Amino acid sequence: MTGQQSLSLADAADLSRAPIDVTAVLDHLIHEADAAAATSIGFPGAVDLDYGEVMTRLGNRLWNNIGDPADLGGVAHTRVLERAVIAWVADTLAMPRDDRWGYVTTGGTEGNLFALHTAHHRHPTARIYYSTAAHYSIPKIVQMLGARGVLVNADTGGEMDYAHLAAQVGRRRRWPAIVVATAGTTLTEAVDDTSSIRAVLDGHQVTGHLHVDAALSGIPLALDGRLRLDDDSGISSIAISGHKFLGVPTPSGVVLIRDSARHAASHIAYTAALDTTITGSRCGLAAALLWHAIATHGYEGHRWRATQARRLAAYTVDQLNAAGWPAWRHPHAFTVVIPTPPEQVRKKWLLATDGATSHLICMPGITHGQVDAFVADLTATAPPRLIPRPRADGLSTPSRTL
Repeated sequence: MTGQQSLSLADAADLSRAPIDVTAVLDHLIHEADAAAATSIGFPGAVDLDYGEVMTRLGNRLWNNIGDPADLGGVAHTRVLERAVIAWVADTLAMPRDDRWGYVTTGGTEGNLFALHTAHHRHPTARIYYSTAAHYSIPKIVQMLGARGVLVNADTGGEMDYAHLAAQVGRRRRWPAIVVATAGTTLTEAVDDTSSIRAVLDGHQVTGHLHVDAALSGIPLALDGRLRLDDDSGISSIAISGHKFLGVPTPSGVVLIRDSARHAASHIAYTAALDTTITGSRCGLAAALLWHAIATHGYEGHRWRATQARRLAAYTVDQLNAAGWPAWRHPHAFTVVIPTPPEQVRKKWLLATDGATSHLICMPGITHGQVDAFVADLTATAPPRLIPRPRADGLSTPSRTL
């Protein structure tokens, strides 16, 4: 850091020191981010979209979408863009126009919180069911709500075990059920089958609310027509991330819910707005960034991005298997699952890891060159682990050691 080479970033940024070299601190942050970008393949954030125009033109002003997206007054805001984003996502999911509502959130966790808070308000005695592969925000939200959570097993691929769900619901059939399905689990990008979940609830004649946490896979699956919130789906709400597939450079997301599932909102005199969202003040810049991503690429552009990412994921599986590492992926997924590599490889490539399993994610913007470099590092650092054997479902499993 210029002028403060002997100081760590934390010491240089310490606001109790004087003088502070602000430029040097910001330069250091940018240098660290740029240095890590080439080997950042373990967490789901697309890096192929350019948001420079929005950041340059709107980034130096407060855009506050306080209150409901339908409100018109207040300070400078981007609610008209927010409403356009909500309509596009809802249309992509085939959500009925006469029974939908949503807003731009700070991310998937807020979307999950809003949906589960709303469902629990409507069904205060309900049990909230979620799988062992669900996002870590779900048990946290259950605790925040003071609700009763019920854990459901997941299979080895990360998908909910519907027989275990049926057993759990059967033991609690006297109470309504709020079920959290996942479309893109954090470790394997598995997708829970909402039709199977609905069949379980219908079979036990249990009412309630079906929510889908689709932070990563929601938009790609919707573009393929594989995730729909039409009347036949039985899905009441969904949470989607904006900084994952769309790569928005600030944490953001979209939550959608059937308007008929909401409860009445209060009018706040101080803000002259309806209090319909989790947060009061909301980031209008995030809505503008989401709008820009959709406006500049549209349905076909984003469908192409998803297709290219899946092709790269398939290439990655082939390259790793050829090198003797038993990689596999779900057919729809950007995520490639491997046995946990040595620590030096995990740290360099920022791989997400849970015990014996790690993954890399071929998000839009990740290149063949990065994949090749990763495979080269992996094979140079550790010998091949196992020879994969294809399974009937198209995945790969290890068959024997070398």
